[in-house]
Amino acid sequence: MSLEQVAAFLRGNDNFHILTHAYPDGDTLGSGYALCLALQQLGKNAAVINNELPKDYLFLTRSLKTQDFTAQTVVSVDVADEKLLGVNREKYEGHIDLCIDHHQINRVSAEIKHVEADAAANCEILYRLFRFMEIKVTKEIADCLYTGVSTDTGCFRYNNTTAETLRIAADLLELGADNAAINKVMFETKTKKKLALEREVYDTLEYFLDDKCAVIAVTLEMCRKLGVRSDELEGLASIPRQIEGVLLGITLREREEGGFKVSVRTDSNVNAAQLCAKFGGGGHAAAAGCSLNGTLQEVKEKLVEAAGEMI
Repeated sequence: MSLEQVAAFLRGNDNFHILTHAYPDGDTLGSGYALCLALQQLGKNAAVINNELPKDYLFLTRSLKTQDFTAQTVVSVDVADEKLLGVNREKYEGHIDLCIDHHQINRVSAEIKHVEADAAANCEILYRLFRFMEIKVTKEIADCLYTGVSTDTGCFRYNNTTAETLRIAADLLELGADNAAINKVMFETKTKKKLALEREVYDTLEYFLDDKCAVIAVTLEMCRKLGVRSDELEGLASIPRQIEGVLLGITLREREEGGFKVSVRTDSNVNAAQLCAKFGGGGHAAAAGCSLNGTLQEVKEKLVEAAGEMI
């Protein structure tokens, strides 16, 4: 469905629940709150349904209205698979009316889907969508959209950054987005506990496949010992890929329910989404994820074997 048709659908419906994915990042949250603010601007009832809201993203909600209503329309943003809805999966799986996404592989069974795999961030799509919806992009909406665009491009350092990405970012700055403050929170500020965790994570670093693959792990024991919150784990996935000569970086994060959440980061020679698709996951060419059951050693061996077939 075209963006113009998506805009007409949103204008023609009301009482929206907006879904973001589990382990939320800046793009899913920026998308969710930007869309919520836009719909409320049109006089509609809308609420973002999160698994959690990390404290670093509370600023996205500062002008949001709290509304009491029964949901009639369900929209997912930056969600590639209903399995990624986390605690909201049971309630909403099979009941999504509209899916707006930018992942190469999208398995959401929505009635209406708009997927732009070449968009660097889902917030890019929403920026263009708001033009068709005749939304006034306020400072608050601009902050939400800029957060999504900047985080999904690594502050415009990743190879998914396009000329269109930079044009949209420039527009958002002109509309009031506080890029300096957002970039400081997203990329430059760490708690002491997170720094302590990073020290332990470096001790788990292992190299495979002639040092072209690097793997790190974050265990529940580490997090409990240091008192690290789940929202303080964002950004760790970039560590192994920063090492000179590494083509594929894998971060394993132990889950409370068992098994591991896997984050893969690669350079242009290796497709992260293809690797994760082997295990039911997906994402982008340079950044993707999946989940695997098993012990740390078992999960590591499965991933390294699959990575060896690609490198």
